[in-house]
Amino acid sequence: MNRLASSQSPYLLQHATNPVDWWPWGEEAFAEAEQRNVPVLLSVGYSACHWCHVMAHESFEDQATADYLNAHFVSVKVDREERPDVDAVYMEAVQAATGQGGWPMTVFLTPEAQPFYFGTYFPPRPRPGAPSFRQVLEGVSAAWSDRRDEVRDVAGRIVEDLSQRGGIALGSDAPQPPGEEDLHSALMALTREFDAARGGFGGAPKFPPSMALEFLLRHHARTGSEGALQMVSATCEAMARGGIYDQLGGGFARYSVDATWTVPHFEKMLYDNALLCRVYAHLWRATGSDLARRVALETADFMVRELRTAQGGFASALDADSDDGTGRHVEGAYYVWTPERLGEVLGEADAELAAGYFGVTREGTFEHGASVLQLPDGERLTDAARVSSVRERLLAARELRARPGRDDKVVAAWNGLAIAALAETGAYFDRPDLVNAATEAAELLVRIHMDQRGRLARTSLDGTAGGHAGVLEDYGDVAEGFLALSAVTGDGAWVEFAGLLLDTVLSRFTDEDGTLFDTADDAETLIRRPQDPTDNAVPSGWTAAAGALLSYAAITGGARHREGAERALAVVRALGPRAPRFIGWGLAVAEARLDGPREVAVVGPGGDPATRALHRAALLATAPGAVVAVGEPGSGEIPLLQDRPLLEGRPAAYVCRGFTCDAPTADVEALTAKLGG
Repeated sequence: MNRLASSQSPYLLQHATNPVDWWPWGEEAFAEAEQRNVPVLLSVGYSACHWCHVMAHESFEDQATADYLNAHFVSVKVDREERPDVDAVYMEAVQAATGQGGWPMTVFLTPEAQPFYFGTYFPPRPRPGAPSFRQVLEGVSAAWSDRRDEVRDVAGRIVEDLSQRGGIALGSDAPQPPGEEDLHSALMALTREFDAARGGFGGAPKFPPSMALEFLLRHHARTGSEGALQMVSATCEAMARGGIYDQLGGGFARYSVDATWTVPHFEKMLYDNALLCRVYAHLWRATGSDLARRVALETADFMVRELRTAQGGFASALDADSDDGTGRHVEGAYYVWTPERLGEVLGEADAELAAGYFGVTREGTFEHGASVLQLPDGERLTDAARVSSVRERLLAARELRARPGRDDKVVAAWNGLAIAALAETGAYFDRPDLVNAATEAAELLVRIHMDQRGRLARTSLDGTAGGHAGVLEDYGDVAEGFLALSAVTGDGAWVEFAGLLLDTVLSRFTDEDGTLFDTADDAETLIRRPQDPTDNAVPSGWTAAAGALLSYAAITGGARHREGAERALAVVRALGPRAPRFIGWGLAVAEARLDGPREVAVVGPGGDPATRALHRAALLATAPGAVVAVGEPGSGEIPLLQDRPLLEGRPAAYVCRGFTCDAPTADVEALTAKLGG
C-alpha cells in the first residue's frame, strides 16, 4: 500500500496498491521533491475514465515502470473530480502547449509545481507519433539531470505566459448582460451547427448538449421560436432512440463516439443524467411528449436505483468497463448483446423480436460482433405487452453480469443538479418518492458538506466530508438545487440555505468588478487562480452562480444578488453569439433575465386542493426561469409570499416581476395563460 491508502477518493484508492509510490497532492509531496532534487510526475484522472484504467494497468501496475518512477520522480496522483482547481490550471497549460487535452493528464513539474512537459495517455510501447511512457520518463529524467537550468527556464516561461493571459476582465464600466439581439445571434449560431439528420450539434464524438437544449426550450417559451423547439425535440428523440441511452435500465452514457448516437463511451455520470433528466422533463412540460415523459422518469429512476448512496446522496459515476466473464475488464461488457445471447435469455421467437426492436445484428455495432441496444425504428409496437416482457427479462439477465464499478464519492455540485432534477420531475409526474430522494440528498449536503458560515466541502464519502474546499460550481449548483426544492416543497429553509451559499459567492468568489473565480479568495494558492466561464460537461461555476443569484434575487428581492447575476452574465454577451454550445447554461440564464424572471407566489392552506392546483400550474409554467413560492398567507420564511393575502378567502396566485405583481387570480386556467404551459 502507498500513501493513497488513507484517501477518501475511490479513484485514488484504486491506485493505493500500485507499486508506484504515489503521493496525494499537497505540500509534503513537493517538499519531498525539493529534498530529493527530482521532478514531480502529476497524473490526473477519474474513476470512470476508460483510458485512465488502461494506463494504470499498462504502466502503473508494472513493477519495472514503478521502480523507475520511484527512483527518479515524486509521483502525485489527483482525482480531477475531487480537485477540479488543480485539474483546471494544469489542463490550461496542457492545452496551451499541445492544442489538446484529456485524461489521464500527465504533467511533469518542478518541485515548485511549475509545469515543463505535458501529455495525456502514453502507451507502454512506442507507436507511430507517440513515444512509450518509459521513453518519456527517461527523456524527462535525462533533461532534469543534464539541462536543469534550461528546464527551469522553460517552466518559468510557461507560468509567466499563463499569468500574462490574464483573467476575464469585465471592465471598469458597468458590464451589460446579453440582450435580445445577442440571444438571437446565439440561436442562429446553434442553427448553423445543428445536425438536422441525426440531432445534436457538430460531428463525432457527440456529447449530449443538455445546457444548449435548456436555452432553446427557454428561448422557445419566450419568443415562440418553432425552430428552437424543433432542434430540442429532434435531438432528444435521437438520443433517446440511440445507444447513448440505456434502453433497458434508463440513464445516459457520457457521450457517443460517433455522430449517430449509436456507440457510447459507456461510463454513466451523475451530472449528465441529472441535466438530461431535467431537460426531458422540461420538454414534456412544453410539448406533452410521451417519449420525453418516459425518458425523464426512467432517468430519474436510474439515478435513484443505481447511484443513490446509503447516506441519501448520489454517487458520482459508473465505470465504462466491467468483467466480461473471462476475468478481463472490457469496455461496454455489461451493456452489449449478440443474437446468441438474446436467444439464451429469450428463446428463439422472442429473441427475433428483440433483435429487430433493439437493432441487434450479426455484424454488430460494437466490438467482436456485439450490438449496443437502440430503437432504430422508434417505438412502433405490434405487441406492447410482449416487448415489455422482453425488456424485463433482458434486464433481469443483465443484472447477473458483473456490474461496472461505482465511484461512491458524493460531489456537492452534481448532487445539487440531481436535487433540482428529481424535485421537478417528481412534482411534474406525481412521484413523491423522487421529491423525497431530492430532499434527503439536500439534507445530506447541509448535514455533511455545509458549515454554519455557508462554506461547502467539495466531496464526501460514506457520510464523512473530504478535506477539499468547495469550488464555485459547488456553490452555484447546490444553491440552484435548494431553490428548486423549495419551489416544489414550499419549505423556505431551502431558500435560507441557498442565501448563505450565495452570500459566500459574493464575498469570497467575486472580484470588485464582478468577475468570478472558480476558487475562493482564501483557497490554496496554485500557479494560477482558476477562472473559466465556459460551460462544458456541466454548467461552469460562473454561469451556475449567475443562475442561482438571479433566482434567489427573484424570490427575495435581493438587489445585490440581482446585480451580481447581471454582472456575471456580461461574459455571456461576449461568448454566446460566437460559441453558444460552450455557454449554454449562461444563455439559459440570460433568457430568464430577459423574461424577468417571473415570480409566482401561491398563497393558501397547504392541504387545500385549490392551493395544490394553483401550485402545480405554477410549476408547469414554461416561462423561462420562473421562480415559485408557495405557503400560508403571511408566511414569513419566503419574502415573495409576504403581504400576499387570499383572494376573497380563496387560495390565490400572484404573478410578479421585480416584486411588482398583477392582480391575483384564483383560476388555474388564468394562471396558466399568464405564465405559458
